[in-house]
Amino acid sequence: MDIAVIGSNMVDLITYTNSMPKAGETLEAPDFALGCGGKGANQAVAAAKLGAAVMMVSKVGEDLFAENTVKNLQQFGVETRHVTVAAGTSSGVAPIFVDDQSQNRILIIKGANAHLSQADIDAAAADLKRCRLMVLQLEIPLPTVYYAIDFARQNDIQVILNPAPAVAGLDIDYACQCDFFMPNETELEILTGLPVGSEEEVLRAGQMLLARGLKNLIITLGSRGSVWMQGDTVHRFSPTPVKAVDTSGAGDAFIGCFAHCLVEHGDIARAMESASAYAACSVTGRGTQRSYPDADTFHRFLNA
Repeated sequence: MDIAVIGSNMVDLITYTNSMPKAGETLEAPDFALGCGGKGANQAVAAAKLGAAVMMVSKVGEDLFAENTVKNLQQFGVETRHVTVAAGTSSGVAPIFVDDQSQNRILIIKGANAHLSQADIDAAAADLKRCRLMVLQLEIPLPTVYYAIDFARQNDIQVILNPAPAVAGLDIDYACQCDFFMPNETELEILTGLPVGSEEEVLRAGQMLLARGLKNLIITLGSRGSVWMQGDTVHRFSPTPVKAVDTSGAGDAFIGCFAHCLVEHGDIARAMESASAYAACSVTGRGTQRSYPDADTFHRFLNA
C-alpha cells in the first residue's frame, strides 16, 4: 500500500446560488447537487484516481449516507476495510454554498468523524505499517491526529499534516514531527495570528512556523499559486490559469496529487508543479471528488 489517509468523510450538500442571502432573507437558488466529500476522503480519492494504492481509516454514521460513502470510496479504488460505523451517530455532512463568482462557503457537521479514535488506528496497525506515507487533516479529534503522528514516527512512515480546518490550539511540536505541513493562507493566518494579505506577509508568517522547527512548510494560495518553504529557502510556484467553475475541494485535490507524486518519484518541486496543475484542473468542474480528473484526463489537461 502506498498511502494511508486517516481522516474524515462527509456528505456534500452543494447549493449553487447567484447571491448569498442576507439575515432573514429567503432566496431561490438555481441548482443543487449531492456528493461525497470530507477532506480525508477527498484527498484519498484524488491520490487513488491518479493511480496510488490508498487505504482509508475513517468513520461513517449509522444512517442512509454510510453505505453510499463506502461504495463511493471503493469505486475509486480506495481500500475501505478500516472505514467503520460509529453506532448511534449521523454521518458527517457539509452544506456548501457556491456563488456566481465560483467562491464557496462551507459549514461542516463532523458527526461520526468526531468518533474516530486511537483504537481505530490500533485496529488498522498491521495495514498501516505497510504504507509509505500517512496523510492527516483536522476534521477528526486532535488526540487521534497526535496518536497517528506518533505511530508514523515509530514505524518510519512519512507524514503530511494538512491543518484544516485550522485549530488555533494545534500543538506545533506535533506538527514539527511531520515531514510536510500544508496549510492554506487562511489556515496560516489562524495558526500564527499574523496577516497574510501580501506575499511578504505570507512569508513572514511562514518563517514564524519554520522557526518552531517545521521541516517542510507548503502554503497553498489559491489563485496566487503556492509556496514551499524549507529552512531559509523559498520556492514559489505559479498557478495554472483556468476559468474556475467551482473551487470546492481544490486544496484537497492539491494534497492528494502531491501525495501521489511524493510516493511515485519523491521530487518535491515536481510534485508541487503537478499538484498545482491538478488543483487547477479540478476547479473547471463542479463538486469535489467528481471534479477530480483521473490520470488519463489529467494527462490530456497538461497537454492541451
